[in-house]
Amino acid sequence: MRALIVNESGAQRAVGAAELDELTDRAAAGLAGSGVSVGDVVLVRLGKSLEWLVAMRALWRLGAVSLPCPELLTASDLADRVARSGAVRTLLEPADLPFADAAPPAPALAADAPAFLLFTSGTEGGPKGALHRRGYADANRLQTERWMGARPGDRVWCTAATGWSKSLRNAWLAAELAGAQTVLHAGRFDAAERLELIGVVAPDVLCMSPTEYRRCAAAGEFDSADLSSVREAVAAGEALDAATVERWREVHGIAVRDGYGQTETGAVAGVLAGEQPVPGSLGRPLPGVGIHVADGELCVVASTLPTLFIGYLDDSEATGRSLQDGIWHTGDLVRQDADGRLWYDGRRDDVISSSGYRIGPGEVESALRSHPAVAEAAAVGLPDRDRGQIVHADVVLAPGAVPSDELADRLRTHVREATAPYKYPRSLRFVEELPRTTTGKVRRAAIRADLARD
Repeated sequence: MRALIVNESGAQRAVGAAELDELTDRAAAGLAGSGVSVGDVVLVRLGKSLEWLVAMRALWRLGAVSLPCPELLTASDLADRVARSGAVRTLLEPADLPFADAAPPAPALAADAPAFLLFTSGTEGGPKGALHRRGYADANRLQTERWMGARPGDRVWCTAATGWSKSLRNAWLAAELAGAQTVLHAGRFDAAERLELIGVVAPDVLCMSPTEYRRCAAAGEFDSADLSSVREAVAAGEALDAATVERWREVHGIAVRDGYGQTETGAVAGVLAGEQPVPGSLGRPLPGVGIHVADGELCVVASTLPTLFIGYLDDSEATGRSLQDGIWHTGDLVRQDADGRLWYDGRRDDVISSSGYRIGPGEVESALRSHPAVAEAAAVGLPDRDRGQIVHADVVLAPGAVPSDELADRLRTHVREATAPYKYPRSLRFVEELPRTTTGKVRRAAIRADLARD
């Protein structure tokens, strides 16, 4: 494995395999010397940097359990996670990573030994700690090869922030398993800068959030950007809208392929490498993964998913609510068409029940985003005396579009024409941005709470 470190100013540092291995060994020696041993939990709150990558590899080498956390966590958040996990050490800044010589021999550990503790994003409730086994690392070969399409010698750029399962899987493990080079860029997202950096860094495999793909596509620099290096482009974390897929394909000939997974499950489904995406679809279950759709909910056969977690940390009750009789209930609503493709309709808790109709917010949001005046949208249910609930939509307009009552009416009409008429938003407001978690997922509960205050 190799790495290309890009700092906030754009300066690059290439790290070869030999140097990366040496740094990993020295960090393992330093951590061991500070008392970290097999099974110990170590909290890692480091940004997209060489130190993050070295720390994660060193903890793996020692047989410790890494607890990656987002940089934006507050002191109280960190204290809570240390207390809940029993972490013996925290790595909060690069200087916290110790280096020494003479690392201890790597322990021989079973695939079922714990290795990663990943906290969920907590879109509706509090974050829960999902504990993964060591076998999780090698099991990610399936999504690395079949979904991401990473090959030996590739340059892989996953833009996800450290602290989440997506960066673990796609920034570190994908490159590690494929014998590729990972790109770690420390800067914050800016569409124009991202497009320029893609041309400079020249990744073979690009993994971004749907929001990042969407905002890049809407940027004035998009048409002239040099994206010629990108062979594989994948997205995950939220719904990928059809208009964004079409724009990347039409302008640059790049097929952005959607994927689906959870912190607890790892990758479950996606548009496989070599396939052309059907815009709006999540793709099909990954090879060998067994799924079925029960009352609209995506359910996974646990025995067919090698990346499924051990369980929630110290919360067997919560684990048992979702893992029943060998079936993992994702809580996500999907439709499966005759070709086996999955189409996302939202979270089970987000289903809108209006006049006897059950409406997935994803259906409404997709219809709204297909209008050229709309950049982003989020749909929720509002209490209504006559209908039980009505559909409400928060809408972020595309550059140049001006909010007005007339535009709101046009958008309602557009939704009626784009999908079943009963799904149109009877309530609609224009907003500057949507509330999101640090992983980019829309916080519909926050929208509902804000509407309740009005």
